[in-house]
Amino acid sequence: MSDFEEKFPRTLWIRLIIYIAVGHLFAAFLWLLFEVGTSQ
Repeated sequence: MSDFEEKFPRTLWIRLIIYIAVGHLFAAFLWLLFEVGTSQ
């Protein structure tokens, strides 16, 4: 496991998780805009 952690440091994992979370929030926001737009 130490060899695996040397290739991918902890800060890279944290940044990846943040990017995935922000991407999902942005996608949910776009979906909400489309849902509101089509319901009117």
